[in-house]
Amino acid sequence: MSLPFPWKAQVFSTAADGQTQVSVRVFQGERELCRDNKLLGDFNLTGIPPAPKGVPQIQVEFDIDADGIVNVSAKDKATNRDQSMTIAASSGLSNDEIENMIQQAEANAEADRARRETIEMANRADSPKLKSSRKRSPPFVLKP
Repeated sequence: MSLPFPWKAQVFSTAADGQTQVSVRVFQGERELCRDNKLLGDFNLTGIPPAPKGVPQIQVEFDIDADGIVNVSAKDKATNRDQSMTIAASSGLSNDEIENMIQQAEANAEADRARRETIEMANRADSPKLKSSRKRSPPFVLKP
């Protein structure tokens, strides 16, 4: 019998206006950026009603059972449409690969953190909330 123990849920949204699907990608690793970790699997949640970016609410849940099996699900809160996948324990990394990834994460921690912060700053600058506040603000004028 498999019993779930670690469990996490987080709400995400779309990155573009009118986006009707999202891709959920599951990675294993210790690095800050997904590209530096191992892709375990992915799936698409489709049928999201078109809306401005950031409006749809997609809840993604992860749980890992005692046998190391990972269950991932994504659900559009507006339509209750959902999609899920299961990743077998054997699809992960060997102990040597895990140790190597930990060493790489430690060696690249500062560079990874700086890159993540740059990406987050660009994402915040492009956020709908910031754009709408820019539209309402009067232009800044320098006077001699």
